[in-house]
Amino acid sequence: MKTEQATVLLIYTGGTIGMKRNPLTGALESVNFDSLLTYLPELKQFDINIDTCAFNPPVDSSNMTPGLWARIASIIEERYDSYDGFVILHGTDTMSYTASALSFMLGNLSKPVILTGSQLPVGQLRTDGKENLITAIEIAATRRPDGRAMAPEVCVYFNNSLYRGNRTTKRSADQFTAFESFNYPPLAEAGIDIHYHPERILSCDPSRPLRVRYRFDANVIVMSLFPGYSETIARQLFAIPGLKAIVMRTFGSGNAPQNDWLLQSLRQAADRGIVIVNISQCVNGSVEMNRYDPGLSLLRAGVISGRDSTVESAVTKLMLLLGEHNDPDAVRQLMNRSLCGEVTIEP
Repeated sequence: MKTEQATVLLIYTGGTIGMKRNPLTGALESVNFDSLLTYLPELKQFDINIDTCAFNPPVDSSNMTPGLWARIASIIEERYDSYDGFVILHGTDTMSYTASALSFMLGNLSKPVILTGSQLPVGQLRTDGKENLITAIEIAATRRPDGRAMAPEVCVYFNNSLYRGNRTTKRSADQFTAFESFNYPPLAEAGIDIHYHPERILSCDPSRPLRVRYRFDANVIVMSLFPGYSETIARQLFAIPGLKAIVMRTFGSGNAPQNDWLLQSLRQAADRGIVIVNISQCVNGSVEMNRYDPGLSLLRAGVISGRDSTVESAVTKLMLLLGEHNDPDAVRQLMNRSLCGEVTIEP
């Protein structure tokens, strides 16, 4: 029996994939979406109905904001029932932040939302953009035998690998292997065929309606520790008016200097309702605050473990939770739960 033709919405936000080099300055500049499509005649060969939607003007990903995340989410929400999947063309610099944010925004997701882009503009001979886009569209349209989506998650597809979006980090500025998921294996690998790992992919209930969350509170900072961290700077940081959360990047498995002033400042901040999340500076592995005394001291000071979360995921998760909850304890409890596969919770 012939199945109904799959439908995919391609959302162009900007990024290197849609740029060309200025002949006078040599710098890469954004082009409009119609110009981008002239380099992609392969899209006409798909047995997939592909519609397009574009930001005008395109947005450099370094200028991405929660307001633009909301704009992307609203496009998906408005057209959710009309498409089997969505592909978002996005700049690589903040792609992991956008993927993480969308994973928390799009509740009850039962369709693929695949972010991709490229390290070279699609009009250049050696571009990686064509393969990334073509395979991302194929993944977004792929369904299981029972008709459900094969990968109903917010994902990043890059250089032959499909990753859970809220597990990714940009690892290279100049290699085609731009992204990595250090603490969770790929959901699929693309070679001659696309090999999926269903056991790694989140399950979904297509009968549940999409629920989009739009409220963000961006009063969050990232504090990266180093030997000799200044007490004066730290105390000023903790005293920032309106501050609600800190992602504290610590050493190893979640350790920090055992300075009395630091532990006292952390305790005072936690007592004032500031949520402090411990994320390791190591890209691989997990925070284990009970392993060493320095980590245990942080735990006693009111710092909570970020486990094996990425910084991008922790920041966007905090922003969304702070937008929805006024109670710091509620935020702390939810930070210790896996909402959409963003963190490993040991049994």
